[in-house]
Amino acid sequence: MKFFVDTADIDAIRRLNEMGMVDGVTTNPSLIKKSGRDILEVTKEICDLVDGPVSAEVVATDYDQMMKEGRHLAQIAPNICVKVPLTWDGLKACKTLSDEGTKVNVTLCFSPNQALLAAKAGATYISPFIGRLDDIVLDGMELIRDIREIYDNYDFRTQILAASIRSANHMKEAALIGADVATAPPNVIEGMVKHPLTAAGLDAFVKDAADAGIKIV
Repeated sequence: MKFFVDTADIDAIRRLNEMGMVDGVTTNPSLIKKSGRDILEVTKEICDLVDGPVSAEVVATDYDQMMKEGRHLAQIAPNICVKVPLTWDGLKACKTLSDEGTKVNVTLCFSPNQALLAAKAGATYISPFIGRLDDIVLDGMELIRDIREIYDNYDFRTQILAASIRSANHMKEAALIGADVATAPPNVIEGMVKHPLTAAGLDAFVKDAADAGIKIV
């Protein structure tokens, strides 16, 4: 499973990229706002930093303006993936942009039917939102399972990009189900390394090494 980092924080992206933990980056207007920077400037910097796709989201809701914004974003760098909402206008923009050779990430997916439409429209990625479904007491992972089965039934090339990831457990479940990609905040990816038995075992080894006077160099 590929890891995308869901942030516009350059330092966090650089830190994870140096560890080989970044296959791509996803951003949205909320993350751009949090960064406090100009969308075009910070997106260009992210594209220069990573080799994989960088999702940059349109803010328009009608087809014509989405196309203007999408084409403008696509000019930032070759690895831009234009993100559009899962609306009829968004699907129409997805089809046009995809036909033009631009990668497209269709976001805010909450049902298998929506995912099926996005695949038919030529989406590069579909972004089902796991955490937001969990928030309303639905099973976000069930949506991933359903989309995986539908896409496999018909050999759709659209990749499942599990989004709204809230925990390391979400990452594990997405990987088990067969999501192609999971996008998560930096703290979630970094938190995957933690386990109480690892910490306890390391403490014991360090103590025993000190007691025995063990030195390597």
